[in-house]
Amino acid sequence: MTTRVWDYLPEYRNEREDLLDAVETVFGSGQLVLGASVRGFEAEFAAWHGLDHCVGVDNGTNAIVLGLEALGVGPGDEVVTVSNTAAPTVVAIDAVGAVPVFVDVREDDYLMDTDLLEAAVTDRTRAIVPVHLYGQCVDMDAVLRVARDHGLAVLEDCAQAHGARHRGRTAGTMGDAGAFSFYPTKVLGAYGDGGAVVTRDPDTDRALRRLRYYGMEETYYVVDTPGHNSRLDEVQAEILRRKLTRLDAYIEGRRSVARRYQEALSDLAAPDGLVLPRTTPGNEHVHYLYVVRHPRRDLVLKELLRHDIALNISYPWPVHTMKGFRHLGVGEGALPVTERLAGEIFSLPMYPSLPPDLQDRVIEALREVLAGL
Repeated sequence: MTTRVWDYLPEYRNEREDLLDAVETVFGSGQLVLGASVRGFEAEFAAWHGLDHCVGVDNGTNAIVLGLEALGVGPGDEVVTVSNTAAPTVVAIDAVGAVPVFVDVREDDYLMDTDLLEAAVTDRTRAIVPVHLYGQCVDMDAVLRVARDHGLAVLEDCAQAHGARHRGRTAGTMGDAGAFSFYPTKVLGAYGDGGAVVTRDPDTDRALRRLRYYGMEETYYVVDTPGHNSRLDEVQAEILRRKLTRLDAYIEGRRSVARRYQEALSDLAAPDGLVLPRTTPGNEHVHYLYVVRHPRRDLVLKELLRHDIALNISYPWPVHTMKGFRHLGVGEGALPVTERLAGEIFSLPMYPSLPPDLQDRVIEALREVLAGL
């Protein structure tokens, strides 16, 4: 049997009764769209973050789209972000008609290099989208300082960072709003697509609710400003309500897997060898992914396949090098750290229900492969 980086079936077997009860709860409720389950999840997810406002939407990409629109970002505006991210971050910026402007990432934690932010700001810049990548937070003090000095909105991309903390503050609570994905692989994952935006600001909350529902606010029949059909599904919301009660346990499960990798592989982290993840001081990592580096990455992955271990790369192609974004005119070499990482990084299996024997299998195979290089 091939070992992969993620598998939901062990979790499903453990939680099957509760998950099927969630489906029955919705189907028997008499309301299948924007009902009690969505309202309940929004209130509970907001409270989990110490906030008053959460708006459930249909996916994480649209969480960023609606978040940007609610914060006043539109055609011709520039939005500063990173290229070492999942393409949806940038697709969402493009979807509102804004222009993504990339800054490079740091060598040690692969997060936005905030020392480069100031130089990226122009008179067209309207917002910053810091991406809390792989399970830990960007240096938000630096982001907020630049945003304050230039009057910019900050929308945190928290798709990979449910529960991550930076100097005691939870991802999604530090900027003007935080966009979340509940894609099944996430730290808090649905059994299908889902997303949400959290905020402290009641005006942003009202704008988000209007935008997700065609632009309607007072009545179904009146559109004041055109919006989207971007509602969180009732079934997914009820599943997420149940899983939210277990989020702390999911996070601890991921941290336990990460500790096991760290203990078993730390002796391989020599110069020109395997580079293990680093938790930046002040951060509390939730290990959405366990991303390592090796200068001969492609050979390592090829050899691991011989052991029936198929691993992922997050991400092999920086967004600025993709055909769909060539019009931005960001040539190769513009983001040297991002481009170098794309040739070296890969992810080991990481999910809280990862069986210990499969983790040991990955560790043993990786050690064998590296010893033979």
